[in-house]
Amino acid sequence: MNILPGNMRFGAGQPVKRLEDQRLLTGKGHFIDDKPQDGALWLHVLRSPHAHANIKSIDVKAALEMPGVKAVYTGADLVKDDIGTLPTLAIFKRPDGSPMTVPPRRLLAHEVVRYAGEGVAAVVATSRVLAQTAAEAIEVDYEVLPSVVDPVEAIKPGAPAVWPEAPDNIVAAMSYGDAAKVEEAFASAAHKVSLDLVSQRLVPSAMEPRSTIAEIEKKTGRLILHVQSQTPGSTRDLLAESILKRPKDSVRVLVGDIGGGFGQKTSLYPEDGIVAYAATKLDEKIRWRGDRTDEFVGGTHGRDLTSTGEFALDAKGRVLAYRVRSIGGTGAYSSGTANIIPLVLGPFVQTGVYDLPLVHFEVKSVMTNTAPVGAYRGAGRPEAVFIVERLFDAAARQIGMDPRTIRKVNYIKPAQLPYTNAVGQVYDSGAFAHMLERASDLADWNGFAARKKAAKKKGLLYGRGLTSYIEWTGGRAHTENVSLHATAEGRVILHSGTMAMGQGLATTYTQMIADTLGIAMDKIDVVQGDTDLATGFGSVGSRSLFVGGTAVAVSTNDMINKARDKASHLLEASVGDIEYRDGFLTVVGTDRRISLFEIAKKESGAKLSVESEGNVDGPSWPNGTHICEVEIDPETGVTRVVRYTTVDDVGVAVNPMLVTGQVHGGVVQGIGQALYEGVAYSEEGQLLTASYQDYCIPRASDIPPITVTLDPSAPCKTNPLGAKGCGESGAIGGPPCITNGVMDALSEIGITQLNTPLTPVKIWQALQDAKAGA
Repeated sequence: MNILPGNMRFGAGQPVKRLEDQRLLTGKGHFIDDKPQDGALWLHVLRSPHAHANIKSIDVKAALEMPGVKAVYTGADLVKDDIGTLPTLAIFKRPDGSPMTVPPRRLLAHEVVRYAGEGVAAVVATSRVLAQTAAEAIEVDYEVLPSVVDPVEAIKPGAPAVWPEAPDNIVAAMSYGDAAKVEEAFASAAHKVSLDLVSQRLVPSAMEPRSTIAEIEKKTGRLILHVQSQTPGSTRDLLAESILKRPKDSVRVLVGDIGGGFGQKTSLYPEDGIVAYAATKLDEKIRWRGDRTDEFVGGTHGRDLTSTGEFALDAKGRVLAYRVRSIGGTGAYSSGTANIIPLVLGPFVQTGVYDLPLVHFEVKSVMTNTAPVGAYRGAGRPEAVFIVERLFDAAARQIGMDPRTIRKVNYIKPAQLPYTNAVGQVYDSGAFAHMLERASDLADWNGFAARKKAAKKKGLLYGRGLTSYIEWTGGRAHTENVSLHATAEGRVILHSGTMAMGQGLATTYTQMIADTLGIAMDKIDVVQGDTDLATGFGSVGSRSLFVGGTAVAVSTNDMINKARDKASHLLEASVGDIEYRDGFLTVVGTDRRISLFEIAKKESGAKLSVESEGNVDGPSWPNGTHICEVEIDPETGVTRVVRYTTVDDVGVAVNPMLVTGQVHGGVVQGIGQALYEGVAYSEEGQLLTASYQDYCIPRASDIPPITVTLDPSAPCKTNPLGAKGCGESGAIGGPPCITNGVMDALSEIGITQLNTPLTPVKIWQALQDAKAGA
């Protein structure tokens, strides 16, 4: 990693209010739909109503003859024009050792559709309404084929094949650990605990649906793509090299404000490619905006992991062996991350914060006739932590141990750090038992019994949930590049390839630069989302601050060093005698000085610039303990989370207020996953939860006060800031914490396992069944 001067300041610990908020809250945001029409043509995508079908013919004649229609494209047109497919990382093997194989992901289906909602044609017209109307005139003759929507059913003999080259629907498989030794441990264990668990499929719910504009720059002939993307650089490269097959410097990607990303907006979508294709064909500005239903049926979904988790324990609650068998649904096509999420990212953290060296994990990724699965806040880590945390609560209940005690028995001890877990990942720092103790005190653990008694008097069931989580962050990209510029006008400008989508990066980066350079915050501009100015890995996997922020820290150091060198010549002194402070370069012991901006005036282009690279040694491992309390009305099955306390280790928090906000948001999404949200398909492959009338997300009234405490006692050792990622932590700790709370409340009725979402009807039915069986 970069080694920075020990006396550098990075503004750590200052709760600076978000600089972005005044602009966004007063309607001055720069979202794609805010852009003027400027005579742009509108594109509409016609989607398949069938989950699996051969396309026998497509008749577009009537649509082409309708008023305002400029073009209609089908999959055959794109194949004829040699338009490429969205690439998949084909780096895994199938169970028999053969290479993984997946169907090509085209911008529009060609010959076969594999899920309801897949695009089959695109209409370009002078207005959005005309394009939509014309799409209805397109006649598609389908030969409907059998379909399968459940990954567990998809691998059974005789199930319909999504892709003929993988007749068992298994894309790839991975195995970790020693099966024989695990089996031996189970054979002699004092206690065995097993749970069948499902992390259900979820729909990411960003405030701003996806949208795209493409146009040809008149002077240069370059393609300009305005898009929502957390990864502008790779979006440009995919579009140029994989789809349009042209040099990447002939494409410029511009990203403005993004109304929420959550991992869903990390790559190029078919609609983005179709819009760009149409712009190049027609030499016109083309725009597309998805409706909410477009997002539900045509965007990527998250989670979809079905698992059986098992513990073998000794009489004192020590886990002797840990076994997990999982099936991860990829949907009909494999996105870049679809297989990595269940096969790699989940196993990275599947042992949690516990010393569980003897494991056997078997994971398969499986195709179904459903929308593709992709990254969604946490991406594999929530599913994995859910398994180990649910098992610890189930084991504690079966053995008769306190849920804290069984965790303490199994925690990784401070003396074991750095700790290499069962799949080879190295935790550099952490104080896991300490986090539990702090959270217990802050949650008033000892007062729970009185609160439960009070709830019982009201006729309510009352339970407590506990989770210790850990999170792998970094996206496997441990470098980031930035450029920093001091201008003759007295401003400092940062260009970064990371991308803001609500995290407050502009604020964090600004306070780091202001603190180190001694420049007022209102004189600093953070520019992101322009591939002509900066390209990098982007903002995924909670990497922006600890990797991107490291690059910012390096750039301020580089700027000071370059300015000192320039000042030494201008002031005719040795570099060693030049001191930098608050924007001025001074000869030590004299009043001779020159400002940073005066130096910039003398430079070519009237600005002093540095190009810098930030390097970290590896991922960061944020962790913490969440404790919640829930009450359940047995008459209705309605669950309310009434108390929620977290203690989170994010290392050194540059802006604690922003980190707290990130944890809040993640916990809310965790509440959604535990209690409300769940994608449902019919057996025929129709999405039954295609709008918010059918897909429930938590409202403000469903959220309790959330007490967040940041604990800095274990700074990260893989980057010079000591910072750990924080953006996904709440979504990882939240679902098992709440689920454990609900199961604790229901355990007195004899109910020990229900799968999420724990909806009122599911809980009510379980209570009725328990009564009937009593």
